[in-house]
Amino acid sequence: MASVRLRLAAALIGLVLAVGGTFAAVAYFGIGAIARERLASRLEGDARLAAELLGATPFDAAQLGEMQRRVATVGRATGMRVTLITADGTVIADSDVAPGALAGVENHAHRPEVAAALAGSVGRAERRSGTVGRPYLYLALPFHGGVLRLAADAARVGVEEGALVNALLAAGAASLVLAAALAIGFATLLGRRVEELRSVVKAVAAGDLGQRLPWRSGDELGAIASAIDEMAEQLRRRLGQAGDEQARLRAVLQGMVEGVLVLDRDGRVILANPRLRELFGAFRSVEGRPALEVTRRVDVEAALAEAVRSPEPVVRELQLSTGGGRHLEMHAVRFPSSGPLLGTVAVFHDVTELHRLEGVRRDFVANVSHELRTPLTAIRGFAETLRNNEMPPEQRRQYLDVILRHADRLTALIEDLLELSRIEGGTRTLAPEPIDAVALARELLQDLKPRLDAGGLQASVRAEAAPRVLADRRALEQVLLNLLDNAIKYSEPGGRVELAVSGSPAGVRIDVIDDGIGIPESDRARVFERFYRVEKARSRDLGGTGLGLAIVKHLVQALDGEVFVVSKEGEGTTFTVRLPAAPAP
Repeated sequence: MASVRLRLAAALIGLVLAVGGTFAAVAYFGIGAIARERLASRLEGDARLAAELLGATPFDAAQLGEMQRRVATVGRATGMRVTLITADGTVIADSDVAPGALAGVENHAHRPEVAAALAGSVGRAERRSGTVGRPYLYLALPFHGGVLRLAADAARVGVEEGALVNALLAAGAASLVLAAALAIGFATLLGRRVEELRSVVKAVAAGDLGQRLPWRSGDELGAIASAIDEMAEQLRRRLGQAGDEQARLRAVLQGMVEGVLVLDRDGRVILANPRLRELFGAFRSVEGRPALEVTRRVDVEAALAEAVRSPEPVVRELQLSTGGGRHLEMHAVRFPSSGPLLGTVAVFHDVTELHRLEGVRRDFVANVSHELRTPLTAIRGFAETLRNNEMPPEQRRQYLDVILRHADRLTALIEDLLELSRIEGGTRTLAPEPIDAVALARELLQDLKPRLDAGGLQASVRAEAAPRVLADRRALEQVLLNLLDNAIKYSEPGGRVELAVSGSPAGVRIDVIDDGIGIPESDRARVFERFYRVEKARSRDLGGTGLGLAIVKHLVQALDGEVFVVSKEGEGTTFTVRLPAAPAP
């Protein structure tokens, strides 16, 4: 920045020198004219004074001596050369020429100033005198029919010029020094302000938006300083807003369950949120890479290309081979929808659960239809047989027993469906209370003793020091009865059923354990679905509706608990129920 100050000072000093030099040149050439004009004015004044001093002395031979004396007196008084010239150009008196030498002076009739005076006007001329051999400035006046001429030595013009030039040079030098000092001071002040401007602009460009200029003025620099400060403040506000918006957008994108992919006009990734990276297994840096490298799906690339050409959103359904065969629904659209393309955005919705629920719904409809159709078909068939055929009373009684059994099955199925609907809809009222789970387990096993004995099964309760469970008594009974019913149904004769209760102040755990046929691994995730049976034929023969475990799951969830199953095919099954513990009394 010092170089700027030097350049500015040099420019100002150069300007002063150029202006001063031009003025000096003009003044120098004008000084001579001024000096001559002043001398001519003085000559004219002296000439008129000389005319007064000479008086009315006539131009005649008798008076030549007197005229010469007076001319010499006037010349000494004025310091000028005084000459009297007759009308015919003869010099009759000259203050610088001796009287005896006047006869040898040439005729002056043709001298310009003399001719002008003889013509009745004031004559002026400048030349070297042929008489005395020096340059003179001449001024002639008409005088008594002749001419009175005064001449000043031209050297006097040079003296006056020198005096004026010296004064001019002194004034110019002083002005130049003063101008240089002012220029340097102004350049220093201006350079300091420019340096401050540069420093603040550099700091703002580097991101330090808190910098401000410490001065204000009413000139252009002050306006620039105000503009820079305002710009920095606006940048600070806008960057703050942009930062807040970016943080909100980042939070939204990171919290979205949908995958979001944003591409630029060249098809390279600008943004990919964590969910998209998870869906496509893209855990490296993806910014700046082509979309195909990130998704590794040709169908995704084709959909993105179609979205670029179409003003309408492009929708595709994808199935991934990773992540357990996830189903994705892709919505891709260009932005803006019309005009020059800026980029493309694609949103990937994970619809795997919807597909699973759709499958569950289809299975539910099919199972309900099957479960209802089987007993209804049996009831209809036996009823038509009874109506159309005569048969012995014993056989009739057998047919009626079959109809009654299937009617009971329908009733149980409908009751379970209604129970499940009430639980899911929240219309079943639950009244949680402290319950001794160990005592309840023993009561239930005592109630089921006839079935256990009929199946040749051993049953027991294993209890640890556990707090009371906080639950609705009827709901907990229904949960445990359904689990014990399953354990009895799927255990072989000679098997064992155990009910274990344990827990802590944080919660109570109830395990229903059997050593029966177990559940295959492929079926464990679906055992709590409606109408899902591991062994359909055996379940139906044993009188199950296929809704017991679904009811268990929803009742446990309504009691703020959880239920899960651990099983090994051929070795047995353990259903575990976790429920909140009742507060200590």
